[in-house]
Amino acid sequence: MGGQRMKVVVVEDEALSRKRLVRLLQEAGCLVVASFAEGRGALEWLGHHPEVQALFLDIHMPNLDGLAILKTLSGQFPVVLTTAFTEHAVEAFDGEAVDYLLKPVTASRLDRALNRIEGRWALAASAPTPVPVAPGPLRYPVHAGEGVVLVDLHKTTYFEVDSEVVWAHAGGRLRTQWKALSEVEDAFPGSGLLRIHRHLLVRLEAVLGLKPAPGGRAMVRLVGGEEIEASRGGAPRLREHFGIG
Repeated sequence: MGGQRMKVVVVEDEALSRKRLVRLLQEAGCLVVASFAEGRGALEWLGHHPEVQALFLDIHMPNLDGLAILKTLSGQFPVVLTTAFTEHAVEAFDGEAVDYLLKPVTASRLDRALNRIEGRWALAASAPTPVPVAPGPLRYPVHAGEGVVLVDLHKTTYFEVDSEVVWAHAGGRLRTQWKALSEVEDAFPGSGLLRIHRHLLVRLEAVLGLKPAPGGRAMVRLVGGEEIEASRGGAPRLREHFGIG
């Protein structure tokens, strides 16, 4: 933490888990400015305290669950979700949580979450002032007969390259004008695309789940029900992104 007193709030309905997390945060050098045992009161309090720098939020709580709070905050604070269950990882990152901690939280895993929060601060501080642009979807051309049509990136699940042709999967297998996946990455920097195999580039928001496969690989379930395989090198990158140990 470099001596910095990060101002954090803990929202956790289990008393022992709440006390443990508060203690670990304090030992890590954080200033726990408030803690709550239920969601609705926490959300109301947060609305009057913009000085909060990070929120550690349990998913399963009375009155208002953590995922609902995450959506309501819409990025107002960096949020780390805590839970005893792994199945909420995709929802957590769809809601732009910084990290996802499984209980019981350990000091080493908590340090990683705090480093991610600080990394988010550093990224925000170094970002150039954005140039205003007209709102609109990110799109790319695909071949259609003798012409092209424009496809919305957010309707795409993944890209694959085969014999120097990049194919997009967006309700079908569509031939793009690219010849390498690196060209797709260059076209959409910071758009949530991740290389999971030398010939596969997945859109992370389209990932619904993971299951292990032989040889350290992983099967990746996508929106629409399709499954693709992450390589031995790509599987750890996916697990790291979604905070899955």
